[in-house]
Amino acid sequence: MNTLFDKIWDKHVVQQVEDGPTQLYIDRLYCHEVTSPQAFDGMRARGLKCFRPGQIFCMPDHNTPTHDQDKPIEDPVSKKQVDTLAKNAAEFGLAHYGMMDKSNGIIHVVGPEKGLSLPGMTIVCGDSHTSTHGAMGAVAFGIGTSEVEMVLASQCILQQKPKSMRITINGQLGKGVTAKDVALYLMAQLTTSGATGYFVEYAGDVITTLSMEGRLTLCNLSIEMGARGGFIAPDETTFAYIKGRDFAPKGDDWDKAVAYWKTLKSGDDAVFDKELIFKAEDVEPRITYGTNPGMGIGITENIPETAAQAKSPEQGFQKALDYMGFQPGEKLLGKKVDYVFLGACTNGRIEDFRAFASIVKGRQKAKDVIAWLVPGSWAVDRQIREEGLDKVLEAAGFEIRQPGCSACLAMNDDKIPAGKLSVSTSNRNFEGRQGPGARTILASPLVAAAAAVTGVITDPREMI
Repeated sequence: MNTLFDKIWDKHVVQQVEDGPTQLYIDRLYCHEVTSPQAFDGMRARGLKCFRPGQIFCMPDHNTPTHDQDKPIEDPVSKKQVDTLAKNAAEFGLAHYGMMDKSNGIIHVVGPEKGLSLPGMTIVCGDSHTSTHGAMGAVAFGIGTSEVEMVLASQCILQQKPKSMRITINGQLGKGVTAKDVALYLMAQLTTSGATGYFVEYAGDVITTLSMEGRLTLCNLSIEMGARGGFIAPDETTFAYIKGRDFAPKGDDWDKAVAYWKTLKSGDDAVFDKELIFKAEDVEPRITYGTNPGMGIGITENIPETAAQAKSPEQGFQKALDYMGFQPGEKLLGKKVDYVFLGACTNGRIEDFRAFASIVKGRQKAKDVIAWLVPGSWAVDRQIREEGLDKVLEAAGFEIRQPGCSACLAMNDDKIPAGKLSVSTSNRNFEGRQGPGARTILASPLVAAAAAVTGVITDPREMI
């Protein structure tokens, strides 16, 4: 087969169970506070220690408030989850980056920026968006809590090998079109189940010219097409990003690592179970109109007239529009916006803040829009300040909050009130995802910024 996926997978096979799953060795396990407590309880009940504690890293992100992190967490459920992770990490001898630690942030932002996620690795976390780390040229995927316990105990996991898909996007992206738009476009083409059972390799002109931040965004959203994960072959962009980071190889080890990483690509004769090819010029800035990430349109397009046009079941199509308060065939340009959220493991990196600042510079936040700008990590926060982006954002009437998952999901204080319309750079727009009754439009940082200063859904190309 000779695909990159096969190369990495096969190198990590411990044993193949006859007519059953593969026992796969895992290089890196990330734990956050939501999906790990029962796994640690299971370890305790069986009197087990972690098999390879040095390969496990813990940090809270879902439940952390994005203000006053130096004070005790007010919400009792969130406090318990965050405190429990700290206790479990201490008891089992694991690295733990707690709130206010300079290395804290969203686990899928911190892993790559610390050089913990490296090419050729197998990486898991009890979180569906673990696919993010595939941007580093790793096989990374989300697992359930019982599987977290399996990896804690053995540094291995039982997995059925997924099929392979290559998605090639050729050409050059137009003005104002970002990796987020590419991902939303692919989801609309494939639907949210179109890549189910596959591991996706992204390739083509568009992918090779994407920055690491763009690649992380694209791989983050692979799961929203139903894929087991998505990844990109490492190249000079990858190596330049990794070099010098805290956990990156150093000295001779660096040279050896890069020599190996350069072999991590699919062969010219590689055979994929499925191949799809798209053209960059077909992608414009995108927005969603429904209640799954595949229900999306180009920003200048109209909502589909029918469920068939939307590639959606009739009942689901109408239910989604009823929830969102939209009509078939209507345009969303000019629609009034209540909230704007910049952040999440999808778009909480430095490049996303640069993009947002580029639109709002010299302009003012619309007075009736509430905007939450949340860095993905303390490292991103430091870079924002070093580059003076904080001054640009503050001059335009925005404030920067403290790192965390924030308004991506209703597990902390940052909830969108019922009925309010939010333009969000996060990854999911399910009913109630950002708060009970909240209505979410997924978009890029450029589209979010345009909405934040105009107060309505606006094509950012008019403001670039």
